[in-house]
Amino acid sequence: PAPRTAAMLASRGPALCTALRRATPGGLASFHCSAGRRRPARVAVVLSGCGVYDGTEIHEASAILVHLSRGGAEVQMYAPDVPQMHVIDHSKGQPAEAESRNVLVESARIARGKIASLAKLTTADHDAVIFPGGFGAAKNLSTFAVDGKDCKVNREVERVLKDFHKAGKPIGLCCISPVLAAKVLSGAEVTVGHEEEEGGKWPYAGTAGAIKELGGKHCVKEAVFSLTPFHEAHVDTKNKVVTTPAFMCETELHNIFDGIGAMVKNVLKLTGK
Repeated sequence: PAPRTAAMLASRGPALCTALRRATPGGLASFHCSAGRRRPARVAVVLSGCGVYDGTEIHEASAILVHLSRGGAEVQMYAPDVPQMHVIDHSKGQPAEAESRNVLVESARIARGKIASLAKLTTADHDAVIFPGGFGAAKNLSTFAVDGKDCKVNREVERVLKDFHKAGKPIGLCCISPVLAAKVLSGAEVTVGHEEEEGGKWPYAGTAGAIKELGGKHCVKEAVFSLTPFHEAHVDTKNKVVTTPAFMCETELHNIFDGIGAMVKNVLKLTGK
């Protein structure tokens, strides 16, 4: 009977593991014992607030977290402890002049409170880092929304990008956030999708030109799902930078979700975990 079998295994578990250790040349690594399990990839996710027009694009952040969870990764979220550039009333699409908010505090909404200051993020604690998009990447993590090719990048964001690059650890970015890599990592290959608006399908296509002015190389990619593995994400193998267009394209939500999944899968693949 099942209960009797379970009781027998429970009582003999330690003895069985000892016997397997002695009988197996490679030890218990080839069996499903705790000593042989590989450590999951540890991934940092850097947020820029909460809301597409003044912070992190929430759907993108959620998709990243779902795909990381499905990939078995351990996740820690971070955000810079700085004021937002401004606050947008998303019901009107206009600035709320009388309001001011903190990027870390707003990002905590997405992180369900489990978030740390970006100043605490180190390469020693993580195998990869991912930046969702949203205008917060261009307003709070950098000044790209205002200064374009002459933008400045938040010093902690710049430090994190340079540290992960120097350590040879993968960096994932989507939507508008690839401009951060183009600015900080000279010569990095990234994608924000297409380079022409194509009747409004790619409303932010001008960003591709700005990426080139920043010193990056832009690679045209689709946002829609393809039978070609990971088609929607561009992988710069030299710099270990993985990017995908996401909401740079006017397309169905499931295409955005799949494209972000391609980015996450490639990032996890590059960790070797």
